[in-house]
Amino acid sequence: MEREPPKSRSKVSMELDRISNLPSEVINKILYHLPIKEAVRTSVLSSKWRNKSAMLSHLLFDDRCTSDQNPTTFAGIVDHVLLGHIGPIYRFRITHSPPLVGGDIDRWILHLSRNSIKELLLNIKCSGHRYKMPSCLFSCQDLIYLVLFNCLLQPPPKFQGFRSLKNCRLGNVTLDQDVLENLIVCCPLLERLTLWHCDGLTHFKIDAPNLKFLHFKGMRGDVSLVNTLKLAEVHISLIVNVANDQRPTAGSCSNLLNFFVHLPHIRCLHVTDYFSKYLAVGVLPGNLPQPCLYLNFFSIHLSFNDLKEILTVLCLLRSFPALQELEIWAQNEYKAVVGEVNYGSDDNQNCQLTKLRIVKITDIFGLKAELDFIRFLLSSSPVLEKMTVKPAAANNFEVKMLLQKLLQFKRVSANAEIFYLDP
Repeated sequence: MEREPPKSRSKVSMELDRISNLPSEVINKILYHLPIKEAVRTSVLSSKWRNKSAMLSHLLFDDRCTSDQNPTTFAGIVDHVLLGHIGPIYRFRITHSPPLVGGDIDRWILHLSRNSIKELLLNIKCSGHRYKMPSCLFSCQDLIYLVLFNCLLQPPPKFQGFRSLKNCRLGNVTLDQDVLENLIVCCPLLERLTLWHCDGLTHFKIDAPNLKFLHFKGMRGDVSLVNTLKLAEVHISLIVNVANDQRPTAGSCSNLLNFFVHLPHIRCLHVTDYFSKYLAVGVLPGNLPQPCLYLNFFSIHLSFNDLKEILTVLCLLRSFPALQELEIWAQNEYKAVVGEVNYGSDDNQNCQLTKLRIVKITDIFGLKAELDFIRFLLSSSPVLEKMTVKPAAANNFEVKMLLQKLLQFKRVSANAEIFYLDP
């Protein structure tokens, strides 16, 4: 039997070093998912790897960057990576950091502003105050994606917006009202906007013709949507009850009408915490003048102790002919509702939820107003498939009574099933 000739050392090396022969884009993905310190260390593997990590266009600094949470160590790692970097940096993210010195962050952003940065995420901490973003940030005209947490925004007077920006998320950011409005107006391509707990705003006004996604959570209840005809998904949450101070604006009779007039193409709506009280301020119409023909998902925090809130939700249900999925999060107090909804009235009989398939109702106590609402849904939803009910407390006797009542309700859909979830 003849023996195979021995393989040369070079061939053996090539077989053993298959990773080095992978396409560059595959190697870049591998390095990106490594902790940044480990990615940098690959430069000592061989001559082929010497500049691989230095040419990464996507840089991520997270909680794997330093184990001792030492600000000096963290800043040193970022400095080392940026100092030895070759080529453009398109994505730069700090998702976790110890408390940093503002001068370090200034230096990094200045470096990035010269490198055609397209995606920037900074979740940073500065001891005792919010970090003021340097003016060089506002010269980054290639930005497409911007996420900032725990900082202060004060653009220079000549700032003309981010002309390429499509996605903006601001959390725990301090900025003046005019800064926010100018930022939005001067970002003509903006499609997604998220604002969480931002300080300095006197009200909430959005004017964005290309906006498709909006998520707002804060203390301001005076909401104005202007020129937002492309909005498809909206999440709005008020974390304090400011409804008593929110009167309809001059020339209008209803917060509800003001809010929906610029949402003709909305498909998904989340109304949480106290925003339902804001919508209930003013005269409530029987239904919206222009129905939301595309809305298929609706989630709302609803107080069954508040008659106007219940009527507000009924108005919306009449105005959502394409609704397929409904979520109700009960926010109740131990008190009786003032007044009662007549579900047998002509208006409510006309509220046929012809496409509603899934309903979820959470944190109910078994109040009469809650049961009446559930009965109405079961009798108005001919294609209903599943209703899930979750009580607020695990009282065996009350739960048993609640289930008995629910099972007795008439269901217009032959396929409707009621499921119970433990609190």
